[in-house]
Amino acid sequence: MRIGGKTKVMGLFGYPVEHSLSPAMHNAAFAYLDIDCCYVTFLVSPDLLADAVQSIRALRLGGVNITVPHKERVIPFLDAVSEEVSFIGAVNTIANNDGFLKGYNTDGRGFMESLSEAGISCDQKRVLIIGAGGACRAVGYYLSQKVEHLQIFDIDEHKRERVVKDLVTLRGNVTSLKKLDTLSGVDVLINATPLGLKDTDPSPLNISLIPRTITVCDLIYRDTALLRAASERGCRTLNGLGMLLHQGVLAFEIWTGVRPPVEIMRKALKAALQ
Repeated sequence: MRIGGKTKVMGLFGYPVEHSLSPAMHNAAFAYLDIDCCYVTFLVSPDLLADAVQSIRALRLGGVNITVPHKERVIPFLDAVSEEVSFIGAVNTIANNDGFLKGYNTDGRGFMESLSEAGISCDQKRVLIIGAGGACRAVGYYLSQKVEHLQIFDIDEHKRERVVKDLVTLRGNVTSLKKLDTLSGVDVLINATPLGLKDTDPSPLNISLIPRTITVCDLIYRDTALLRAASERGCRTLNGLGMLLHQGVLAFEIWTGVRPPVEIMRKALKAALQ
């Protein structure tokens, strides 16, 4: 990459951000398309989030991604948000149009694209999501349009019931699972918790509950203990690398108006994981 006086800067706001693979895939795409942009990470502590958002305008950044713990907290500092964000309540992409900042959420669409790419259909299936945070909202927003029945489980009852209540206002096929003691009747299981990011993390559920007939997805972008155990039981599995890729593809399009080279981005992600 050649960085000069006209280079437009994109980036990622998060805390932490050192582990991010996003610079690898976005910079690979910019270089391949010969677009004069670069993508960097910004370590933004929660108490400086408002200042960081203002810096998007002040420094004329082309746009940024938003990751934990800022996805929900960033919304009050924006000028507008997309329809998905209005419901989901979380932003993962901000576009800067001459100082006008609009927030988007590409996580849900990215996940659906990763399912399609893997040949996994949730149409008229019975799906269970574990974890009722922002990732659950983003994924559930789109899944509830396709599935026969969507269940949400979280040990935090208030969080779980709030997500279910909101989703039910859109579709009537969403219910709350109060106790995770069986997976009978579940076709697709999705882990939307952060459990699995560290090798020392406990499993989000009792592995012995997993039937051999279901598909197990994890939104974490590497193979987790949950996915390895499910695979050993004969289940079909999918990690979150495809979701990471496709949410990035959508963000790239929002910022540039150009469809990026998906396979180049995928190759860069896989190389960065090694």
